[in-house]
Amino acid sequence: MMVWFRRNLFRTWWDGVLTLVFGGLSAWVIWSLVEFIFITGRWEIIEVNLKLLLVGQFPGESLWMVEGSLIAITFWLAAALGGKPKPVEERRSWPTRIRDIIQRFGLIIGLGILLVVLAGPTESAPVALGVLVAIIVGRLVNTARHRVTWLKRVPTPLWHLVLLIAPIALISLTLMQSELSLWGGFLINFYMAIIAIVLCFPLGVLLALGRKSTLPIVRLISTTYIELIRGAPLFVLLLLAGVALEFFIPSEVAPGSVFRAVTVFTLFTAAYLAEIVRGGLQSIPKGQLEAGKALGLSTAKITFLITLPQALRNVIPAQIGQFISLFKDTTLAGAALSIVELLKVSEAVTKQDDFLGQGYIYEALTFVSLLFWVGSYVMSRESQRLEKRLGVGQR
Repeated sequence: MMVWFRRNLFRTWWDGVLTLVFGGLSAWVIWSLVEFIFITGRWEIIEVNLKLLLVGQFPGESLWMVEGSLIAITFWLAAALGGKPKPVEERRSWPTRIRDIIQRFGLIIGLGILLVVLAGPTESAPVALGVLVAIIVGRLVNTARHRVTWLKRVPTPLWHLVLLIAPIALISLTLMQSELSLWGGFLINFYMAIIAIVLCFPLGVLLALGRKSTLPIVRLISTTYIELIRGAPLFVLLLLAGVALEFFIPSEVAPGSVFRAVTVFTLFTAAYLAEIVRGGLQSIPKGQLEAGKALGLSTAKITFLITLPQALRNVIPAQIGQFISLFKDTTLAGAALSIVELLKVSEAVTKQDDFLGQGYIYEALTFVSLLFWVGSYVMSRESQRLEKRLGVGQR
């Protein structure tokens, strides 16, 4: 240990000074944070307003649809991302498996326990139990998928489509049975991010292919779109969608603010994603194109069977980084389009009569930061795991 300290922290007198200065600064920051969280923080504002922060003014009698959607999505993730069971000789020990689960999902589990404590066992116990049962059943379904003969024959796209029926049905029911104007809090941030990610991915890929197309008109349109959108700040585009759109479209037929926000997030992220995918396409050696042509494959087959899969695999870190950025950018929708998203709710609850002028904004912002940090960190960790499984950066 002493050898490690001397070699890495006190190799020279200058290293020693820097170690002492930044070590002391880090210790002060950590202590201040611990003191704020466990001693001086007044978390009753979060406990009292937890429902507002998570789902806004969403009707209480319809909350079962949101909770059902959460349980159904958990089931799909457990069944779809479980992977193929390993042979007995390659199976890891239970302590290793538990350590892996804690490393991957420890933050989400910790956040879930915190929310259960804040919401109270009576309110949250059925949801927590439902999520736990969904994980167990999802894992069993995943195991059956790889062991039952007739289930093995089901094509993978059809398998995922069947698993997604329940989440899609519940989310659609939630959208149809409730007014979007009542949505708010973290729920609206989450849905805006997920919908925008799902929509921007195919659009970004098509724009990247369009920019590399040999047809001049397709290349010109794609390039113009990408450069125009990338040249404008996201906040300005959101303001334009909120203010200027009604100059061109009658307010009676103009779409709602949530629809406008999702559209702007999709179009904006697709432009950046297109450049990321284009970089991945350029990294593919020309020899692979020539080999495809030598085999007599069409341009479409060469693109979708050879170059595009490799390009998408090579740029996984940049893609996930863009999706994480989109997830955090959803907080801009509150300032630009007056959507009652999480950041706006956190500011509003500090103006309630019981908390006005008492400096509760620090606790509210800390809770907002925690939710976004957990979501972003888990996405980043799963991206690293996917890169490792696919061997990105390795030959």
